[in-house]
Amino acid sequence: MGAGHPECPARLDAIEDRLLITGLDAALDRREATAASLGDLELAHGRMHLAALRGLSDGLRDEIAAGGPSHAQVDPDTSINIHSWDAILMAAGAAIDATDAVMAGELANAFCAVRPPGHHATRNQAMGFCFVNNVAVAAKYALERHGLKRVAIIDFDVHHGNGTEDIVAGDDRILMCSFYQHPFYPPWEHSTATNLVNLPVPAYTRGMDVRELIDMMWLPRLDAHKPQMIFISAGFDAHREDDMGQMGLVENDYAWITQRIKEVAQRHSKGRIVSCLEGGYDLSALARSVEAHLRVLADV
Repeated sequence: MGAGHPECPARLDAIEDRLLITGLDAALDRREATAASLGDLELAHGRMHLAALRGLSDGLRDEIAAGGPSHAQVDPDTSINIHSWDAILMAAGAAIDATDAVMAGELANAFCAVRPPGHHATRNQAMGFCFVNNVAVAAKYALERHGLKRVAIIDFDVHHGNGTEDIVAGDDRILMCSFYQHPFYPPWEHSTATNLVNLPVPAYTRGMDVRELIDMMWLPRLDAHKPQMIFISAGFDAHREDDMGQMGLVENDYAWITQRIKEVAQRHSKGRIVSCLEGGYDLSALARSVEAHLRVLADV
């Protein structure tokens, strides 16, 4: 995104370092992603949107050769460079590969440590550091390519997953459950579609309050929906140390949330979960929170 931008390569480096230092890396089956196809991206996005992103990324090569800028602004917070299109394909491809591996029984569940994030990307608009909606693509892929009848998307990022909502609202095959700080970014009119469980909470909400809401509001709807696979938009910027939000979660809260999701998956989904990194910008808090999330998913 450019120098000084919070959505930076150091985010993945911090996660990698934490996994190595704690020894958790040795307990994981690590796999490299392959690029998503355009056909798979079009399950969640319009063809013109994808063509525009590719054109912006590719077109910068000529701009740079002529002494022009190395980045193009997509919105005030989001910029694209010559490598962005490849990264977009690989991030969505990781979610698709994980879906295939979990559906095949090769993996019980999977976490995709990817950039760029995706949950603000609507069907036809890039915004909020996001270009393509990795989780929405994977959820649609599970329905259309694997023939599942019902899936769920859980979003615990501090920001509302407006892009995911835009793509899945009204599709009763997909139940989307989320909490997020409100009012906050993005300024988005929330859908009233019946397949959405939106839980807006005020700034400074702490983990125990979030846990109570999840018990009361998410879990009954998830049990009623009986998802055959669960996808997680795993944003860790609701952590109390993260300056991108003003909520008060800590690592134990993320472990608790992951455990509740895992129990739903064990009841209804044969344990099948694919989690994709979204936000999380304080590097230490991000790394510790991902560790907590992975320890529950991997039973270590």
